[in-house]
Amino acid sequence: MSPEVIGLLAFVVLFALLAMGMQIGVAMGFIGFIGMCILYPIPGAIVKIAVTPFEIASNYNFAVMPLFIFMAQITLVCGFGADLYRVAAKWLGHHRGGLAIASIGAATGFAACSGSSLATAATVTVVALPEMKKYNYDMGLASGALAAGGTIGSLIPPAGTLIVYAILTGVSIGQLFAASLIPAALTVLAYVLVVHVLCRMKPKLGPPIPKVPLMERIASLKDCWELLLLLIFVIGGMIIGWFTPTEAAAIGAAGATLLAAARRRLTWEAFVRAAKDTMTTSGMIYVILIGAIVFNGFCAKTLIPMAAADWIAGLKVAPWLVIMAMMLIYFLMGMVMEAPSIQILTLPVFYPIVVNALGYHPVWFGVVQVRMLEITSITPPLGMVAYVIAGIDKDLTLYTVFRGVMPFLLMEIVTLPLFLFVMPITMWLPSLLR
Repeated sequence: MSPEVIGLLAFVVLFALLAMGMQIGVAMGFIGFIGMCILYPIPGAIVKIAVTPFEIASNYNFAVMPLFIFMAQITLVCGFGADLYRVAAKWLGHHRGGLAIASIGAATGFAACSGSSLATAATVTVVALPEMKKYNYDMGLASGALAAGGTIGSLIPPAGTLIVYAILTGVSIGQLFAASLIPAALTVLAYVLVVHVLCRMKPKLGPPIPKVPLMERIASLKDCWELLLLLIFVIGGMIIGWFTPTEAAAIGAAGATLLAAARRRLTWEAFVRAAKDTMTTSGMIYVILIGAIVFNGFCAKTLIPMAAADWIAGLKVAPWLVIMAMMLIYFLMGMVMEAPSIQILTLPVFYPIVVNALGYHPVWFGVVQVRMLEITSITPPLGMVAYVIAGIDKDLTLYTVFRGVMPFLLMEIVTLPLFLFVMPITMWLPSLLR
C-alpha cells in the first residue's frame, strides 16, 4: 500500500473518530502515531510521540498563547469590557443606532484584549443588551450588531486564530498582526455603515438616547484610557519590533494584572479564577497542538501535501478559483466545527498548495482564512457566537439573532472579496515593517 493511500485512509479514520466525539488533539495524535508506526520504523515513531510534547511545552515561542490568554482572563474577570461599552455608549448613544454602534466599538476594544470572538461577544452582550432593551432597540439589530462585533476578535491582535496559524506554519506573528489591522478597521467601518443605513431606513430600529454632556463624556475616558494605552504599547511595540511576541504577551499579562490591581478590582478570588481558566484553555490548546504536530509529521511522510500541490499546479485554472474553492470549504466546515480545529485539519494540505503551488504570500493567506472562518461563527445554522448571545438573554431567540446578523453577513459579500483580491489592503503594513 502506497504512502498516499495510507494517508487518505488516515483522514477517513480521523473524521470517523471526530464524528464519534473524540477530542481533536487526541484523535490527531493517535492517528498520526499509528500512521508513523506504519511508515517509519516503530522506534522512530515512539521517539516522535515522546519528544513532541516536551518540545511544545518547553518552546519559548509557544508561551505567547498562554500569556495572551491570561491577559484576556484578567480583563474579563475585572470588568474592563463593561468599561469600554459604557464609554462608547456615552460618546455615540445619542445618534440613531448609537448603542448598536457603541457595541461594535466596545467589541473591537475588548477583542484587542481577549483575541477571542466568543469571549468578546459574551462580555459585551451582558452589558450592552439590557441597555438596548431599555431604550426599545429592535432585538434583531441589537443582537446582530453584538454577534457581528464579536467576530472582529478574529482580526484584532492578539487574535488566537492568527497565533494558531503562526504556530502551525512558522509565519511571523508580528507580520500577521500587522496585516490584520487594516482589514479589521475596514470591517468595523462596514458594520457601522450597516447600522447607520438600517436606522436611516427605519429609525425605530435604533432610537437615540439622551445626549450626555461633553464634560461627562470626556471624564468617562478615565475608565479605559490606561487599558487602551497598554494595548497600543503591547501590540504596536511587537509589530514595529521593540520586543518579540512572547515578550509582548508577557508585558500585556503583567500590565493588565498591575492595572487591575491599581484599580482595586483584582481580588484573590478573581486572580485564581483567571489563572485556572488560563490553565484550562492553554492545556486544551497544547493538546491540540501536540496532536496536530504529530499528525502533520505523518502527513508529510505520506507525501499527500506535496502531491496535492503538484496536482493543483498542473491544473489549467486560475489560482483565484482554487482560493475560492478553499474559502467555500472553510465556510462549510466552519458551520459545524470550531476555527482552530479546522485550521489544524486543513493547513497541512492547503498551506503548501497556496504558498508553493500558487505562489501566494503566507501572511495574506493567514488573514483571509482566519476571517473566512470567523464569518461562519455567526452563520446559520451552527454559528457559535450567535448561540452564545442567544443563551445570555432568555427572551432572545436564536431566530432573532440569525435574523439580525443577515445584513452584516451581506456586507461581508463586499468586504471579504476586497481582502481576497486587493492584496495591498492586507500586505501594505507588513511591507513597511520589513
